[in-house]
Amino acid sequence: MSDKRLTLKKRLHILKHRYRGKKMAPAFNAFHTFLYMPNETTHSGAHVRSADDLKRTMNTVIMALIPVLLFSFFNTGYQHYAAIDAASGSPRELMLFENFLTWENFWLGLTKVLPLVIISYGVGLLVEFIFAVIKGHEVEEGYLVTGMLVPLIVPVDTPLWMLAVSVVFGVVIGKEVFGGTGMNILNPALTIRAFLFFAYPTWMSGDKVWVHGAVERAGTADAISGETILGYLAQNNASEFTYSVSDMFFGFIPGSVGETSAFLILLGGLFLVFSKIASWRIMLSAVIGSLVMGLIFNGVVEAGWITETSTFYGLMSLDYWKHLIVGGLAFGIVYMATDPVTG
Repeated sequence: MSDKRLTLKKRLHILKHRYRGKKMAPAFNAFHTFLYMPNETTHSGAHVRSADDLKRTMNTVIMALIPVLLFSFFNTGYQHYAAIDAASGSPRELMLFENFLTWENFWLGLTKVLPLVIISYGVGLLVEFIFAVIKGHEVEEGYLVTGMLVPLIVPVDTPLWMLAVSVVFGVVIGKEVFGGTGMNILNPALTIRAFLFFAYPTWMSGDKVWVHGAVERAGTADAISGETILGYLAQNNASEFTYSVSDMFFGFIPGSVGETSAFLILLGGLFLVFSKIASWRIMLSAVIGSLVMGLIFNGVVEAGWITETSTFYGLMSLDYWKHLIVGGLAFGIVYMATDPVTG
């Protein structure tokens, strides 16, 4: 096996030098850099010796996202089957090993989430390659994290062609027009999400898009609900959801593919902090700011300045600390606010 790897490395190295200065050079350079550590070093000036490089940084963030991705497989399947049971009048009680960590849930989630990941990476890296060839620069590794973030911040039933169009827009407008990785003023993942929201709003909001199958079954006798906790609160229907605090914290709730588990997001955040990839100061500041804002909302409700008939009553009356364990706030704090370029 080692001989095969060595042979591949030698071949890529030969191709890399053979096509140096030509249009396809960035393609060979990209494969060489992705598979192996670059063997070029600077020869003059002052140097800071460090094991950190862009590849290590990107790989560390991806490692922090893997548990979230794996959990999303199980939760996607669980929410689908739980919604069907609830629609039939026999809501299921969560039992971790009996009806959550099951092959049935995992397989359904895998078949729905993995295509989002493949499209995100495939289309995004293709755009990166095209721009590298056109502009004659190296293919940058910055999209490795973006490609993983994108499928985790969208609804599970997002049409693949919509995601592909949005990825093209996000990579081009969010990064390449500014010069590429390190020079962009917009977060590409958030740019993609914003484009999806404004271009295809019916697929990014409402009470049907957050649980697999809810859109397809809408208007039929087999209709199921895909409402999230924030959706209930936005309609002042807080009494209709029965999720416990532990459900919210561990992520057994509907939502975007990877935003539901505050517990795993917290673990990922700690991993990034101890790996010295992300700043704990940014995370702590965002948490404190969120808690203070939540307290202000609660105070406004307590003072009676917002009535129960108000549009914002449900959201503003939610306990201030619960905002950190529902919705995408925790995910945004850990993986978006700490972005080294745009954070």
